[in-house]
Amino acid sequence: MKVLVLGGGAAGFFAALSCKSHHPDAHVIIIEKSGKVLSKVKISGGGRCNVTNAEQDVKVLASRFPRGERELRKLFGTFNTRHVMDWFEARNVPLKTYPDGCVFPLSNDSQTIVDCFSNEAKRAGIQVLLNHDLKKAEALNPGIRISFEARESMDCDKMIVATGGHPKLKSFAWLLDLGHKIEDPVPSLFTFNMPSEAVRELMGVVVNPALARIQGTRIQAEGPLLITHWGMSGPAILKLSAWGARILNGMNYKFKIQVSWVNDWNEDIVRSKLESAAPEMGGRMLKNLNPFALPARLWVFLLNRCGINPESGWDQMGSKMKNRLINTLVNDLYEVSGKTTFREEFVTCGGVSLSSIHMATLESKVCPGMYFAGEVMDIDGITGGFNFQSAWTTGYIAGKLL
Repeated sequence: MKVLVLGGGAAGFFAALSCKSHHPDAHVIIIEKSGKVLSKVKISGGGRCNVTNAEQDVKVLASRFPRGERELRKLFGTFNTRHVMDWFEARNVPLKTYPDGCVFPLSNDSQTIVDCFSNEAKRAGIQVLLNHDLKKAEALNPGIRISFEARESMDCDKMIVATGGHPKLKSFAWLLDLGHKIEDPVPSLFTFNMPSEAVRELMGVVVNPALARIQGTRIQAEGPLLITHWGMSGPAILKLSAWGARILNGMNYKFKIQVSWVNDWNEDIVRSKLESAAPEMGGRMLKNLNPFALPARLWVFLLNRCGINPESGWDQMGSKMKNRLINTLVNDLYEVSGKTTFREEFVTCGGVSLSSIHMATLESKVCPGMYFAGEVMDIDGITGGFNFQSAWTTGYIAGKLL
């Protein structure tokens, strides 16, 4: 059996290795468009590679995916985070789990993961072809023929498509030509630009945890929030961008977000904490003490933002000042105008519609013998190692069941 794996990234390599493991006699070839494999793995997580997440409850794990949750719940029953951690450990890649559940190689170096895949592929006899730019594919019944730009066409018995997400619809044209439904790709996991907001002066400040909500929607997220020189980032913002990917695209990335710096929308709870702390503060300056353990620079910024002199005493705070401060702490409003997507690590919402795929086996409904793995499908997760886990799971199953 000749198997072509399109895409030399995370899902492609894992699918190829799974295929060779379950079908030892298969001739497996990884075909990569560019001149380098595993390039996204190499740069992911700031060069550390967040390989998966420690979450082992399959239902909770699947809930971390804005697109594909229901389908992944079944697939994670076959191959989940525990399986992938065992897989790496068995290949002498020790892992470390951090308090937030993110799992990295103990080396803290993504090259460890790249080397592992490269060595495993070599040991398994998997062939890798670089600089093969796909032009089209056609069903031979049985088999599939693929044509390349300025290269000879190739025939195969089975094919696994693991070409990743793409920001432009034209990248899916050859799959559309075969009869697949394609969900329009739009960015996911991006940061918010706030060119008109003074909060950018606090670049580098982190609040953990914070609550953030897209005004006018029910979309909200909790987690660390990072203030940057262009606006806001961090897991709380990235989660908002993932869950709101299509809505925010429809707004042309012009909207407002509400932020609770004290991780609670309930003003009464915040008021109670403020009032119970006030007597202990006495006449000391507001800027020097805050009962919410907020970063000092942010605390002073928020006091100024609601018109309170940071150098005034706690005992000078009247009811109006207190109301303004509570409202600012709980329901601060910022205008977003644009996004920043890190091009090398982009994640997209969209791709091959799951309605075009037999999700139990990941085989195409319109082209027998063609299977899918990774982000080429309309599946994407929030930040925290979930997108890689989806790549490992779908790659494993596609390679096993073809």
